[in-house]
Amino acid sequence: MAGVPSTYDSPVHIAVIGGTGIQSLPGFTLAATLDVDTPWGKPSSPISILQHPSPTTGKPIPIAFLSRHGLHHELAPHEVKNRANIAALRHIGVRTIIAFSAVGSLQEEIRPRDFVLPDQIIDRTKGIRPFTFFEGGMVGHVGFGDPFDTKLSQIVSRCGQSLQGEGVTLHDKGTLICMEGPQFSTRAESNLYRSWGGSVINMSALPEAKLAREAEIGYQMICMATDYDCWRGGPDEDVNVEMVMAHMKANSENARRFVGAVLDELSKEEHGEQGLAKHLEGQMRFAGAMTHKEARGEVEKKLQWLFPGYFD
Repeated sequence: MAGVPSTYDSPVHIAVIGGTGIQSLPGFTLAATLDVDTPWGKPSSPISILQHPSPTTGKPIPIAFLSRHGLHHELAPHEVKNRANIAALRHIGVRTIIAFSAVGSLQEEIRPRDFVLPDQIIDRTKGIRPFTFFEGGMVGHVGFGDPFDTKLSQIVSRCGQSLQGEGVTLHDKGTLICMEGPQFSTRAESNLYRSWGGSVINMSALPEAKLAREAEIGYQMICMATDYDCWRGGPDEDVNVEMVMAHMKANSENARRFVGAVLDELSKEEHGEQGLAKHLEGQMRFAGAMTHKEARGEVEKKLQWLFPGYFD
């Protein structure tokens, strides 16, 4: 955009990754647009730095915004630049990510336009998507027992609960099935996922959540149900793009208010430690220690870009 700075000098600690239904944050002031190049390529979109007034001090708080599927929604789920997205956000200082996604409901009680904060994931992607920074010469392991940040989830849940009665219905836990796509499920698959205890299904949570954990970034996804997948009823009720977009459009204001309330809360000074994900800081410092120095090769240079000083 003409006249918008292409650099931003201060660190940016909080980011929103927008998906289907959240491709902008109205009411925020655009301060800069960053074109970040990473060792894993360019992100899905330029990173917009939006200024958000602190609820406690009134001073502008920078928020990074990145469009998962590209500026014009041109990237299919398996084409999303997940490693570049997470690497670029960490590089500019981001330590907390709120991600947004449309999902299909696998349970009757989760109705279209309801919001869900998943606390678990079942991985049904097929190895097509690059899913780690540690490969090609360095082995690194990270715990993923709780794929979403527990403390961050509690903050997001409180914000959602505060909006109940104002059009927002929130389910504050559930198991998310992440499938490959871009096709939707078969009826047999949909019913299988229900038998596993799946709550909702999407194509975006992985490897995004895994890479955020490797990058020491607190991560929570806010899901909005747009359909009942294909397990409920006959073909006339099966999920289709028109159905998804109609529910997203009808509920877009509630989605933006929910995300805005979360950003308001995270901007408060009392959440400073959470915003910086201090509880995750340093967990990858020794992740590559099991790989001998002489075996690391070029991948070590990439990881030094992501984690300056970690692998000296």
